[in-house]
Amino acid sequence: MFNTHLGEFAALFTAFCWTATALAFESASLKVGSIAVNLIRLMLAFIFLCIFSYFTRGYLLPTDASSDAWIWLSISGIIGFVIGDLFLFESYTIIGSRIAMLIMTTVPPMTALISWAILGETLSVFNILGMILTLSGISLVILNKKNGEKSLAISHPIKGLIFAFIGAIGQSVGLVFSKIGMGNYNAFAATQIRVITGIIGFSILITIWKKWNNVGSAVKNQNAMKRIGLGSIFGPFLGVSLSLFAVQHTHAGIASTIMSIVPVLIIPPAVFILKQKVTIKEIVGAIISVIGVALFFI
Repeated sequence: MFNTHLGEFAALFTAFCWTATALAFESASLKVGSIAVNLIRLMLAFIFLCIFSYFTRGYLLPTDASSDAWIWLSISGIIGFVIGDLFLFESYTIIGSRIAMLIMTTVPPMTALISWAILGETLSVFNILGMILTLSGISLVILNKKNGEKSLAISHPIKGLIFAFIGAIGQSVGLVFSKIGMGNYNAFAATQIRVITGIIGFSILITIWKKWNNVGSAVKNQNAMKRIGLGSIFGPFLGVSLSLFAVQHTHAGIASTIMSIVPVLIIPPAVFILKQKVTIKEIVGAIISVIGVALFFI
């Protein structure tokens, strides 16, 4: 059973990885800033990937990748890791990882829309209904009635929500380019290329913004480094690599649906570990969004 459903199991483990990494990076970003967390976690992930690749493939670096793979996966790394995660991690510090992960349920529908626009894939009635459900679930969480009024108001900072949506767009576009560039190439090596590009991209941004002192301070912060280390293992090392592996070994829709359950998985640790108050409305909204994603791929 396990061998015949490798992709599905990889997608499920990816969802657990992304739950852990979201919580770890939220905590670290609040302590030392999102820009430092982004660079350090990619550098740690690069080390993990080099060691893993050497012992499993015999290659320390992805030197066996084709030029096309390098081009498309590098573009994916810039869009997904640098642009997407830059905004996503900043949203963690404004609206928290739980709400940010709920916004990220828009990734599968957006990926399908981008694939429709770029690759000419069709959209069915179920696709459209799934998008409506996903957006309805998110709206249920972020919209509240004003006291004594019939109008609705956004219950979370707009800046944080916009940043999370930009993060979702970055991940969606990054997934499409990853799919194009990876083909049958090793998923962990493909992630290694994306991580290399991400490190270069963030290094350039940190140099332009003169933020290297922030990175140095972050490295000296032991509590933050523990969280960044944990997030690096479950995020760009295991999580991203397994997500690409899942897409390789099962239908992209099935993999995306399973991986999108993070907003539901993140609720128990948010309540019991972070001591956050979670309302019934927020739980229902998260479930509706996940159902919307599932329906999108029927």
